[in-house]
Amino acid sequence: MRKGFTRKPRPDVPATPVKNYITPSGLERLKDEHRFLLTRERPAVTEVVAWAAGNGDRSENADYQYGKRRLRQIDGRIRFLTKRIEAAEVVDPEAPRAGQAATRAFFGATVRYANAAGAERVVSIVGTDEVDLNRNHISWVSPLGRALMKSEAGDSVVLHLPGGTENLTVLDVRYERISVEPFREPAGSEASGKGPSRRR
Repeated sequence: MRKGFTRKPRPDVPATPVKNYITPSGLERLKDEHRFLLTRERPAVTEVVAWAAGNGDRSENADYQYGKRRLRQIDGRIRFLTKRIEAAEVVDPEAPRAGQAATRAFFGATVRYANAAGAERVVSIVGTDEVDLNRNHISWVSPLGRALMKSEAGDSVVLHLPGGTENLTVLDVRYERISVEPFREPAGSEASGKGPSRRR
């Protein structure tokens, strides 16, 4: 291999993610999905692939081709979830806090703020695996999450956006339970048994 194609590690970029901050219910959802893929979905797809492999020419066997592709997707997702779970740093929003940690916005805070026009909004600052805009759960590394970080009631913060900046006023910071949507078995998964049986 020519030297021009080798990549040198950059000293300013860590080799592994620093920490995966996550709430207890967010971690539980990751573990539930990991368990489902490992113990139910992967074995079910493997069974379909084994059945399809016994049906002759694999190069023109759609069940076999699809099953192998699905297995690669499942294995990739299992590897991703394993890394996220191993790097998890659980922060419980309901844990008792003292001093500035109780009044300033950090990971797990629920913040009420107003924009310059006076429109109010409430957001909860969660991990990157827990973002749910329908529930107003924003990532701690998002532009809004970064802008609100370390602020307290009465502070003015500046939200930096691609189109410019916006001034926000923090009205309230509190720590309470943040309910994360639990993992649900996807419709049409092999393990659900809802799909048509391929056995005859």
